[in-house]
Amino acid sequence: MERVFTLHDFVIMPDHLHLLFTVDAGMTVEKAMQLVKGRFSFRLGKEFGFKGEVWQRGFSEVQGLGDAKFQEHRRYIANNPVKAGLVDLPESYPFCFESLAKKKAEAQKARATHE
Repeated sequence: MERVFTLHDFVIMPDHLHLLFTVDAGMTVEKAMQLVKGRFSFRLGKEFGFKGEVWQRGFSEVQGLGDAKFQEHRRYIANNPVKAGLVDLPESYPFCFESLAKKKAEAQKARATHE
């Protein structure tokens, strides 16, 4: 399968999510979001038998050009659970890129020490 975008960061909130991604050549943000929503809905149905609507129509898009804007968006995403009162520190929130990357690294380290 051809890669269509690069996911840099995300946070899944109780009533919305934030994605920070770069679309590849020949791809649009609209099409990338259609793929994300469609694939998620398919897996939710297949793995959990859920048949209802998951997504609202549409999405909001903010374009960030340059490293300063990229880092600003990354901080905004990380701090969203803190702002919502879900955790005191961004790294405490389990449904984000940083938390899942940390768990993955810990699991790989544990496997390596047991081999």
